[in-house]
Amino acid sequence: MNGADLLISTLIANEVTTCFANPGTSEMQFVAALDHHPQMRSVLCLFEGVATGAADGYGRIAQSPACTLLHLGPGYGNGLANLHNARRAFTPIVNIIGDHATGHRSYDAPLHSDIEGIAAPNSLWVRSAETADSVALLAAEAISASLAPPGGPVSLILPADAAWNKADAQPTIAQRRSWAGPAPEALGEAARRIRAAGQPVVLIGGHACSEAGLAAAARIAATGVRVVADTFIARLSRGAGRFAPHRIPYFGELAMEDLAGADLMVLAGTTQPVAFFAYPDRPSLLVPDGASLCSIADRREDAVAALEALADTLGAPSHGSSQPYDIADAAPRGALTPHTAGVSIARHMPEGAIVCDDSVTSRTGLTMPALTAAPHEVLAVTGGAIGEGLPLAIGAALAGPQRKVISMNGDGAAMYTVQSLWTMARERLDILVIIMANGSYRILNNEMARTSAGDAGPRAARLLDLGDPRIGWVDLARGLGVEALRCDAAETFDAAVAQAMRQRGPFLIEAVI
Repeated sequence: MNGADLLISTLIANEVTTCFANPGTSEMQFVAALDHHPQMRSVLCLFEGVATGAADGYGRIAQSPACTLLHLGPGYGNGLANLHNARRAFTPIVNIIGDHATGHRSYDAPLHSDIEGIAAPNSLWVRSAETADSVALLAAEAISASLAPPGGPVSLILPADAAWNKADAQPTIAQRRSWAGPAPEALGEAARRIRAAGQPVVLIGGHACSEAGLAAAARIAATGVRVVADTFIARLSRGAGRFAPHRIPYFGELAMEDLAGADLMVLAGTTQPVAFFAYPDRPSLLVPDGASLCSIADRREDAVAALEALADTLGAPSHGSSQPYDIADAAPRGALTPHTAGVSIARHMPEGAIVCDDSVTSRTGLTMPALTAAPHEVLAVTGGAIGEGLPLAIGAALAGPQRKVISMNGDGAAMYTVQSLWTMARERLDILVIIMANGSYRILNNEMARTSAGDAGPRAARLLDLGDPRIGWVDLARGLGVEALRCDAAETFDAAVAQAMRQRGPFLIEAVI
């Protein structure tokens, strides 16, 4: 057994059995070793940003890490944007980053780089396995660090000689740490301050947005306390039978208007809200003047248990309100808009579906009808690095193979990781891809005015326009092996969604809006 065999054996022993890979020369020992370990499912991705985004989607649904296989520093660098999103989602991921053989590093070969320096900002833990026998212990440490609450990406660097040399060590089992319980004194203090406040708000995020967390939050809301949620949530339970907290608006001034009057903000599974960007003469912190803050559970603590305990302390009823099941009987007619598209998706969405949302400016219209659709889950782009909607869907589909996955994307965002379609076709994943094709970076048109940069002139407008040439999504999809249709009316879109939901396998709809 060599180091690569030992590494894969250790991953499998710790239930890390899916690898999203874009390998190179330094990783050939790992690739060869895969033939000895059929328990490890290897998934080829044609761009590292697809591999890392897929690992993010997998980890959010499986609640257990996948691994990536990346080629030295540049390979990791190509996948960095979606590891940024994964870090903000607290998703467990084990990155295996190949490196030059230890004796070759000093020659500064063209692909040599400071891998530890590149990986550290988006990794909870970074180490290099300098010998074959060190691989098992370090892999176990990596898995343990990745799963330690609240979780996140880690990076194990594998030099080529550590992979090819003989290993005498045995696979190591990782230690797993559980969520810390909420502090009783923090719960008592929060309850006291809620009772004394005029307009208290409970802000939830992260683990608190699970089905159990939302049920506890609904009980708190039933006492008259307003419950709101973070704007972008790693994994949110949504639809009929679930409590639907109001989400903090994306634009800071709308958030401040929405929260106006609140004099207490209680945090559960999240931190104080901040504006996505700074703007002239607008606040960065989205906390009303005069409002105080307290926390019942930070990100390392069990926010669900904290919400349940707070509900009990407040004397809340055993159940709170939830969304009814209410979808349109008839297909929408007329112009295709984000709202009519959302109505059709809600009409045909099966129970247990997973929605990967990178729809940018179409998000509000697509989301509202889904609040009363069949119960489902939503994965958001938590770090703001667009282009993850397609890779998230790959990972979610592999982690939940019996569930329909719906990937909703802006056209500009989807072009970041269009290679995802090829992997969906290759793995025959049950994913409906929807491209909201408005032919522009519409979010940047909005931001141009909001940053006081003025209206876009002819030169500026060319940097915000995607219509010259128009992206042919149907041709792109078919060229990458995915069945596709183009729709420019509500009726045809509804029929296409119904068709896609009835069949298995990847299917793309270009929604021209």
